[in-house]
Amino acid sequence: MSKHLPGGENFETRVPPGDNRERMVCGECGWVNYVNPKIVVGAVCRLEEKILLCRRAIEPRKGFWTIPAGFMEERESSEQGAAREAMEEANAHLIMGPLLAVYNIPRISQVQLIYKAQMASPVISPGPESVEVGFFDFDEIPWNELAFPSVTWALQQMRQVWDEDDFATFTNPAGETGAMTPP
Repeated sequence: MSKHLPGGENFETRVPPGDNRERMVCGECGWVNYVNPKIVVGAVCRLEEKILLCRRAIEPRKGFWTIPAGFMEERESSEQGAAREAMEEANAHLIMGPLLAVYNIPRISQVQLIYKAQMASPVISPGPESVEVGFFDFDEIPWNELAFPSVTWALQQMRQVWDEDDFATFTNPAGETGAMTPP
């Protein structure tokens, strides 16, 4: 076990040499505990003319609909993480496509990598983080019940490149930071 535990008695908050912001630094050896943004990976999953959505069984935004997505794990690629999240949330097998979007959500220190994907099979069922899963035509999507702004962005941007695999990767829509507005 490492002796470098943030919050331990040997740590202090200061600007390390060569840096420009405060960090937790070990007062004995100078080891710096960097806290960096979290990477979220996910996919807009298509089955013919429909999109896979999952109703969340967990907070945040329990009961709201989302695309399968979650935190990337160590020692996996972003594509592997997006496929794993679809399996965990909807027992869905995917054929991964191109990167659809990279979203920056500074208020919660996240970078989100969202892929286009095709369903390898129409068989789905709720995983432990979902209470319900289903396929939706665009005009059936419960737009007022989507969990996060980035889900709305990804679905709208997916529609723009529905049958394309060669396109410029999207980012946050102009002026959007991912700030939540009251439901």
